[in-house]
Formats: sequence, C-alpha cells, structure tokens
Amino acid sequence: MVKAVVGACWGDEGKGKITDMLAADADIVVRFQGGANAGHTIVNDYGKFALHLLPSGSFNQNVTNMIGNGVALDIEQLVNEIEEVVSKGVPRPNIVVSERAQVLMPYHKLFDTYEEERLSDRQFGSTKSGIAPFFSDKFAKIGFQVWELFEEDRLKEKINNVLEVKNLMLEHVYHKPLLDANELFATCKRYAEMIKPYVIDSVKFMHDAVKSGKTILLEGQLGSLKDPDFGIYPMTTSSSTLAGYGAIGAGVPPYEIKEIITVVKAYSSAVGAGAFVSEIFGEEADELRRRGGDGGEYGATTGRPRRMGWFDCVASRYGCRVQGATSVAFTVLDALGYLDEIPVCVGYEIDGEVTKDFPTTGKLEKAKPVLKVLPGWKSDIRGITKYDDLPENCRNYIEFIENELEVPIKIVSNGPARQDIILR
Repeated sequence: MVKAVVGACWGDEGKGKITDMLAADADIVVRFQGGANAGHTIVNDYGKFALHLLPSGSFNQNVTNMIGNGVALDIEQLVNEIEEVVSKGVPRPNIVVSERAQVLMPYHKLFDTYEEERLSDRQFGSTKSGIAPFFSDKFAKIGFQVWELFEEDRLKEKINNVLEVKNLMLEHVYHKPLLDANELFATCKRYAEMIKPYVIDSVKFMHDAVKSGKTILLEGQLGSLKDPDFGIYPMTTSSSTLAGYGAIGAGVPPYEIKEIITVVKAYSSAVGAGAFVSEIFGEEADELRRRGGDGGEYGATTGRPRRMGWFDCVASRYGCRVQGATSVAFTVLDALGYLDEIPVCVGYEIDGEVTKDFPTTGKLEKAKPVLKVLPGWKSDIRGITKYDDLPENCRNYIEFIENELEVPIKIVSNGPARQDIILR
C-alpha cells in the first residue's frame, strides 16, 4: 500500500507532523523530491526538530527512510542532520539513499546566491540552497548521480568538462572567483566516503517492497502552488511537488499510489515571492504569525517571517485537485481560537468578474479576494481528541472548508505535538 503526503498550497502546511504520525504504521518513508531548501517541523517525545532532508519517519525505529532518486541530495546536510538527531537522544535512524539520486554540489549554492544578487529587486526569494542551479544541471545532463562519486576516472573527467562552462559563467557573468577542479574532486571523494554506508539500488528495493505488500509513505516538500507546472510560475520551486511525481521520484508504479493525503492549513502562509491573493499585513498579520505554527510562523530553513493570509478556498481547492487528493489533513486549527470572526477567501475578483477557479499567474497578480466572514469559537481547542467535543463554530468552520475543498477532511490537527490529532 503506497500513500502520498503532500501540500495543498505554498508549503508549510504541517506535512512533517502528519508523516511522523502516519509513520507509526508504515514500513518505509520516502522523500521523493526537493532538497534541503525547506524544513519539516516535528514535535515529539524527543523534542522539537526542523528536518530538511531526513524523511519524517526518522523517529520511528521500525521505518526504513529513503532519500529517493528525485531528491536534490545535499550530502553534508543529510549526514549533519543524522548526527544532530542522534545527539539529541534519538536512536540512529534507518536511512538508505538511492544510487540514482543526484548530488547537490557546493557550486550550486554559490550560483544560487550569485544569481539572486544579479537579479537584485527581481529576485525569486530563493532560500539559496542551490535548488534552481541543481535542477538546471540535472536536466541539462551535467549533474552527478550518487553512483558517479565512486568511479574516480569518470568523475575526474566529468568535473573538468563541467567546470569549463561553470568557470566561464563565473568569470564573465558573475565576476566571481573560479572553481578549482582538484579541489572539487577532493570534495566529491569526501562525499563518497560520507554517503557510502547508505547507498542502495532503490529500484530493486522499492519493487520488492511493493511486491511484498509493505506500507510505503511518499513524503513531498512544499505544496501544489510551488509546482513548476501547476504553481505560481515562475515563483515556484524547481521540482514537481505533486503526488503524481512521487511515482517517479521514489520509483514506484503510478497505479500503486492508493491514497493521497493532502495537507491543508486552517489559514494561509507563504515564504518567498509571488502572488498571494488572501495576504494580510500589519498588526493583523503579526498577530496571526505569532499564534501560528509552533512558536510562530517563521521559515524552518531561512528563519524569515512567513507572509500571512486568511484561508484561501480557491487556491486550496485547486491544490487538492492537482494533487488528486483522496483526503485532507487540516492543520494548525488551534491558532485561530483568538478570533471573534474569521474571514475566508471564497472567490477572486479579476477585472470586475468573480471566479472560483485558480487562474494562471498573470491573472492571479490582478486578483482581489472575495471574503466571507465566519464566526469564531473564541476558545483553546488543544487537548480535544474527539471531533464532537470541538466547539460548534469550530466544527462549522471545518465543514464549511470541507464543502469548499470538495474532499473529505479526515484528520484535524489541533496542536504541534504528535498526539494533538482528531481522526474523523
């Protein structure tokens, strides 16, 4: 049984917690795309963790956690994360890495930083984790797969070829110091030693797992609106954030993905630039930011304050559609307990016409939110474990959103801890 856990909107929906919870009944958790450019925050008995590359099943001893072939593998980041969780008392996670995963090179981060500098006020709001340069190289076929780290002669030759072009760009476009081939080769040798204990033939591993009926969770990063095809292009990430890509990024047949649990937050937040129709500002945004998430809405990777907004039915319904959501996990609902009234964006007004369908970027940038105000419940709902025990207005809010999403809300998260969960 293969299930995917993915985000409906801009990311930061709370996928880490949901994956951590579902991992209790899983055999394998696979990160299938993205890299260390976003964080999954998890609170459990060991403490609070911001994972970047480690799959969110890493706290469960019965789970094998795989870095799939679709991931931008920052080897130093992965090894540092493993050591960090172990240093905090977590038993050493069971990690495997696909031999076909691509390696994030040190120069990818440099080029990411240099390009944002060059763009100045036109920049994309990158986390400077090297993601866009990495995926550019992957699809230009000048990337390095993990297995190549172990073939020295081939590696040396390829480094020399790749640096010819990279150094021309550094010299003539960015006016920065050139890269040294011997230095990069030494770095790759070090990477090979670091990653060697984890490397597997992931195609055989996943084939055997599916064949033997293992429970597999595919863990996505970011959300639908950051997808390069279906998101707010070009203010997106550089790998597909959709459950459909899980088949490719993890190496499972598409027809094996039976459940797509799409995580939807009870309000909106976003890190980075791009259209955000229901965005709010000033004190109103500050108050929601302070109360949101666990300890406030700040990027788990960058520490940047997240942009805040009211729940966006148009974006979230679209996000569920492109994910192919079979059910919704509705998160951070407890953050809204301070509000007398809760505005919800139910439509977009574009050039004088109201639509409920999510448009392409040009139209999106002109859209104004059409708001409907729902009554708040004015109480703390943390600690409630049964749906019927939630305040009536809280249930009404959930059911209103469920109706707008056109997908059943089966999981409600009402706090940061693993046990702060209500199953419907």
